[in-house]
Amino acid sequence: MRFTLPGLLVSLLVILGAVDAAWLSQGHFQLDGGAFLLLAVLSALLFAAAFFYRNLRPDPRLAAMLIGAAFLCVFSCEASLLNYLLLTKAGARIDMALAGLDRAMGFDWPAVMRWMNDHPRLNAIFFLAYSSMLPQVALSTIVLAQIETERVYRACMALALSALLCIAIWALAPSFGAFSVYPPQGASMQTALDSAYAKDLMRLLHDGPGLISPRSAKGLIGFPSYHAAMALLAIWYLRDVRILRWPVLLLNAAVLLATPVQGGHHLVDVLASFPVAALSVFVTARLAKITKFSAMVNKTSKAADSLAAAAR
Repeated sequence: MRFTLPGLLVSLLVILGAVDAAWLSQGHFQLDGGAFLLLAVLSALLFAAAFFYRNLRPDPRLAAMLIGAAFLCVFSCEASLLNYLLLTKAGARIDMALAGLDRAMGFDWPAVMRWMNDHPRLNAIFFLAYSSMLPQVALSTIVLAQIETERVYRACMALALSALLCIAIWALAPSFGAFSVYPPQGASMQTALDSAYAKDLMRLLHDGPGLISPRSAKGLIGFPSYHAAMALLAIWYLRDVRILRWPVLLLNAAVLLATPVQGGHHLVDVLASFPVAALSVFVTARLAKITKFSAMVNKTSKAADSLAAAAR
């Protein structure tokens, strides 16, 4: 049997979609059907275009870009839905313990926020850096497709594995970040999140997901920081693109520094993202080797069949 990375990505979507559907069938959850249908139609069009350019009018680069875009669109929806469903099964919050770990390491989140409030230009840079993560992922799909098609699939797989790992850890020990522990700091400061957001997250954990809609989906995970994991993966998969290596490194270093401020995270949330990203890269590399080996075996088998047929 031949395995391919695109095939594994699609299989992951099928499995995750089946888990979501089975869970939804067992509970009384409200879904924004119109919004989910719109995403489904968009994803189907992307996959259809990818099939066309992969099989009917071969253009590997365009096909890889379309597959990556379609995968990320569907996966983000399915993973976010799973995260919301897990609100009903999540364990006890660990934010107080994480805040204690930060203080033990000498990191004073309220003091950092007050300091940032006194440096509005630096805060504005951090705001832009933190907000760049999703556009970075989209642009990375385009760039990687022009360089090496398989790297698009590896990057998508690593993003998916890191997300699932973060969700699994969060389900066992949920956390929402330092901004859910401390009172508001630096009221005049521009931040990606605010105290009202934290209260909303805690309400969701206490009352359940309510209406689940991709229009209003929130990032629930505090520890480990998935935002930081995405920044690390962007650095890794674009590391040998000469023209982008240093800009990407500097930008995502700023993302990591900005995450406790703009994302309201504990410092330990960011530190935990390093092993998450490393494990995701390692597993993805192993899967890539398996698919290459499968392709080699398949080619060898076809060559042997051809020789046997010629001999007959």
